[in-house]
Amino acid sequence: MSDRVLLYDTTLRDGTQREGLIVSLADKIKIVKRLDEFGFAYVEGGWPGSNPKDADFFAAAKTIAFKNAKLAAFGMTRHRSNRPEADPNLMALVEAQTPVVTIFGKSWLLHVKDVLGATPDENLAMIGDSLAFVGADGRETVYDAEHYFDGYKDDPAYALATLRAARAGGARTLALCDTNGGTLTDELVAILRATQAALAADAAESGAAEVVWGIHCHNDSELAVANSLAAVANGVRHVQGTVNGYGERCGNANLVSILADLELKTPFEPVPSGRLAELTEMSRYVAEIVNIAPDAHQPYVGRSAFAHKGGVHGAAVAKASRAYQHVDPGVVGNVMRLVVSELGGRANTQIRAEQLGQQLDGVDPRELSRIIKQLEADGLAFEGAEASFELLIKRHKAGYEAPFTLCDYTTLVEQRGGAEMLAEATVKVEVAGEVLHTAADGNGPVNALDAALRKALRAFYPELDAVHLVDYKVRILDSEEATAAQTRVIIDSSDGVREWSTMGSGTNIISASCQALLDSLEYAIWKSGAEVQRRDERHFTTTAPTGGSLSARGKQPR
Repeated sequence: MSDRVLLYDTTLRDGTQREGLIVSLADKIKIVKRLDEFGFAYVEGGWPGSNPKDADFFAAAKTIAFKNAKLAAFGMTRHRSNRPEADPNLMALVEAQTPVVTIFGKSWLLHVKDVLGATPDENLAMIGDSLAFVGADGRETVYDAEHYFDGYKDDPAYALATLRAARAGGARTLALCDTNGGTLTDELVAILRATQAALAADAAESGAAEVVWGIHCHNDSELAVANSLAAVANGVRHVQGTVNGYGERCGNANLVSILADLELKTPFEPVPSGRLAELTEMSRYVAEIVNIAPDAHQPYVGRSAFAHKGGVHGAAVAKASRAYQHVDPGVVGNVMRLVVSELGGRANTQIRAEQLGQQLDGVDPRELSRIIKQLEADGLAFEGAEASFELLIKRHKAGYEAPFTLCDYTTLVEQRGGAEMLAEATVKVEVAGEVLHTAADGNGPVNALDAALRKALRAFYPELDAVHLVDYKVRILDSEEATAAQTRVIIDSSDGVREWSTMGSGTNIISASCQALLDSLEYAIWKSGAEVQRRDERHFTTTAPTGGSLSARGKQPR
């Protein structure tokens, strides 16, 4: 038996069955190249007989020079009424010309009778001759025993018979599938051991070659990773799963976690040496391609995987990183973070500031931590708005001067006679002793206020033209107060180079939004290195959306 654990990635097939996950042909090619480069032993590209995109993928894949992975095509056993050579599904698998073909068949009599409408003997024949047909020209064949654990619990003898049929058909890798994801770990191990013993006895009697045992787990009981690792501990050397655990319903076994667990906590090395440091990047790369936001709390690679919010934790890891971390985050390409919040202390505040590139320079970290605790008690939340945290530090340093001051503002919302709703904002802003009083409209009061602030400040800081809002989130903090509730607003902004988050809080949503907007614009001015333009460099007249001419000296619109 091989003592290497072979990881079989099925992100491009089983992973794409996740609700909301849609990939193009170009996406699939990008992902398969990255997974091969990373070092997976097998990458399953899809089901060539199921849809035109997968057929096109396998045609395109013929031009890819794989370095590490064997490309697998996936399909099911022949239809009970077809001979293998006349079965469209099997013919598509052969035409894909992949070095590996994976066939799944039914292990559970419920599926054999009620889903396929076949007899038990027909199903055994379908398994055996389907594998023999696709492997006839020397291709490696993998048999996925679908619903194996449910089938074994229902009828152990028949479940074993399906594996014997697959082995007789030429399969040398038998992957036992917990397709419904409902098998507990001790039960899975017991069935696995009994199955291994039964087929080992067959081999001893007949002299047949040993098989490579595989596992394919779904996560409906939150046990897919644990069950996969338990299977490895009991002789399984072929592990199927997906990047980030993508898959139907609750997902598949997460190969990212399995890979890290095997590399860091067992003697196995399932990918080439040195690749583990790329794990976080690879995970996020795939997430970006499939357009699903990375799970911040995913083990090993999530943004919060090595984040410490509690003050006791923060103080401990500042002295000894192993105090609250089971591995070095750098080994998997991640970083440790100390989260700034009301639960943190001096260490959280000081170290997180340094991680963001901010030196406290005379600012007492204990006092700053005390201020943060009070502000969070008032409704702010710095862990979701680190740009506001950086500004808090800056504002408490000696010699700080605000780049602008909002003197006053007004927002109006109007709807009359059933006409479309109108929103307008006016602002008065002072910069370097000069005051600009301007107005703008928008599709809502916050949008109008944002537009008015930008119009006023653009005359002094043209760099703000590049800044745009990426996201706007509102959270009600004390819902029992109904419409009088304390509200927290977080705004995500970007200038095309960097992104940042700022916040505001209050019982008035417009006021909270204004705080977040002001922080966002000040942060943009600070980080861009912008300086106030001299009077002779500026245009002093601009045109409001309503057509009014506005003076930089604060005259009212006509």
